[in-house]
Amino acid sequence: MTETAPPAQPLSAPETRRTDVLVIGAGPVGLFQVFECGMLGFRCHVVDSLEEIGGQCVALYPEKPIYDIPGFPSVDAADLIERLEAQAAPFEPVYHLGQQVVRLEGDAESGFTATTSAGTVIEAKAVSIAAGAGAFGPNRPPLEGLETYEGTSVFYLVKRREDFRDKAVVIAGGGDSAVDWANALHGTARKIYVVHRRDKFRAAPDMVARMRGLEETGALEMVVPYQLKGLEGAEGRLTGVRVATLKGEERVLEADVLLPFFGLATNLGPIADWGIELEKNQILVDPTTMRTNRPGIFSVGDINTYPGKLKLIVTGFSEGALAAHAMHPLLRPGEALHFEYSTTKGVPAAS
Repeated sequence: MTETAPPAQPLSAPETRRTDVLVIGAGPVGLFQVFECGMLGFRCHVVDSLEEIGGQCVALYPEKPIYDIPGFPSVDAADLIERLEAQAAPFEPVYHLGQQVVRLEGDAESGFTATTSAGTVIEAKAVSIAAGAGAFGPNRPPLEGLETYEGTSVFYLVKRREDFRDKAVVIAGGGDSAVDWANALHGTARKIYVVHRRDKFRAAPDMVARMRGLEETGALEMVVPYQLKGLEGAEGRLTGVRVATLKGEERVLEADVLLPFFGLATNLGPIADWGIELEKNQILVDPTTMRTNRPGIFSVGDINTYPGKLKLIVTGFSEGALAAHAMHPLLRPGEALHFEYSTTKGVPAAS
């Protein structure tokens, strides 16, 4: 069940929703948290600020292939979300979309009360924060007139590869997004340039090797060591991107599209005010249980940190299972938890 933020209405006492677990974040890890909770008989309500489930996978790169999901040699991000939604569906989660949890009160003993930006009130016995990197937006390069081209020739994400069919594309950046899209747009874009200030990339080695293989065949051009210098075009349509070395050597790259991938500016938002211990703007948890310093509040996925943390979706999936099991004494006090494999117990009916 999905509930989007309602239109403004005359003030009245909001209806209070009650559930076992409040999951904050409807990205892949949040969806799998619902499944793991459901397998233990816990009901979930899920809140996300986006208008649809999927988190960054849907908002930023729905057609981006993901290669490290077990059982899938390659799966597009949107397809992964569709499968995770179907996996959680038997447990009848309630999604509150287009709204943000702005206040969280209570404790593990009396229960928690969350209020969203849309006025929704949710009471829960436990909370799992699966908010990814928190609120996010792109880091924009400091180029004169950049805003003129945003949305027509400059994009910070790729939703449909087909939008770049037969175009000359300049990709700027040295991280995973830049490298992954250099590979993924091969065969779609007419020309691909990869602009980076040095010849080392902060991306998965096999994907870097694949990109360099494309370079060797002439399928793309590496523009290294260069940085973005300026934009050329008119009325929001690019014709070229100026780049320069640190020595001042310049060249102009033919361009219909610029994709600057310089990471995301993230913000924890109201979460930072909930008395949860943070480390470098991430939630510190016990790696064996995903518990925060506040009893009853757990955190899973990229938003949390602990020694040895790996920011992988599969890591978040494991954390969701650990958190669900750690919640059991809180949600079902005095009831023994008999661990069973899903192949033995199947998928329990929603309660």
